[in-house]
Amino acid sequence: MTTFGFHASHEQFAPGELLEVLRLAEANGFTTGMCSDHFAPWSTRQGHSGYAWSWLGSALASTSLPMGVVSAPGDRYHPAVLAQAAATLAQMFPGRFWMALGSGQALNEHITGGEWPAKEARTRRLAEYARVMRALFAGETVTRDNPVRVDRATLWTLPSQPPPLLGAAVTPATAAQAAEWADGLITINQPDDGQVRTLAAYRDAGGRGPAVLQAHLSWAPDRQQALVAAHDQWREAVLGSDAGWELALPEHLEQAARFISPEQVEPYVFISDRLQEHTGWLAGHARAGFDQVMLHQVARDQRGFVKTFGAQVLPALAGPP
Repeated sequence: MTTFGFHASHEQFAPGELLEVLRLAEANGFTTGMCSDHFAPWSTRQGHSGYAWSWLGSALASTSLPMGVVSAPGDRYHPAVLAQAAATLAQMFPGRFWMALGSGQALNEHITGGEWPAKEARTRRLAEYARVMRALFAGETVTRDNPVRVDRATLWTLPSQPPPLLGAAVTPATAAQAAEWADGLITINQPDDGQVRTLAAYRDAGGRGPAVLQAHLSWAPDRQQALVAAHDQWREAVLGSDAGWELALPEHLEQAARFISPEQVEPYVFISDRLQEHTGWLAGHARAGFDQVMLHQVARDQRGFVKTFGAQVLPALAGPP
């Protein structure tokens, strides 16, 4: 049965506020959660970017929710350091933490000052980073020279079960490559149900494990209000990989997105004031084969969203008692 969770967007809200909303989400029937791991927001209008790993410790300690995060080893995080962070959370909160590995975005990874590799190179090296992390989770001492240097690294604190490493993919091609090494898949909703094709590519390539969808939506009591909110908060994120993965600063993304209209955001964010429409849209993702659907309310009203969806949408998705 598909579970429905809350996505905590560090780009949009201060970490203290996000923690309060996550607790509220648990109290209102959300059964799982995840968060982003950004160094910078998509735009200066969003205006935040707390450190995900500090926040995750608080989130796991102050709720009973399973939690996940999408992160990118290689530039900002050495894979051995990322493995240590993940192993620590998995040891403290057994069975409740997972992480997804992606090839990264210049928005977050440029800060170390290195050359930003092409997408193909980033995807190839990601499989090796996953192997490094798994070897460390298994208690091995790891030494590597390429594509990242690791010198006799050992994790001295290990969880009883290593955290699952999902593959983060938007396109079918990336999903098929992730099937080689991933314990599951996470993707996002896309125009024309592109997420279904991405999931199919993962399964066709032999991909195993759970399928997770980060579902971008905008709800408000008035549809125009929901549309304006989606355009204000999420238009930079719909630029696509050609620009969105390569531009280094929020200001660059804002310039690239300055001509995107509210209507152009609609294929990327499900926008409605009608809860029945949101329920049907989310139920469709469950039928498409997604095991977890993480609801990301891109509009600013997080508390109203959590209370309203907890009272009316989640019970409808659960079906008759």
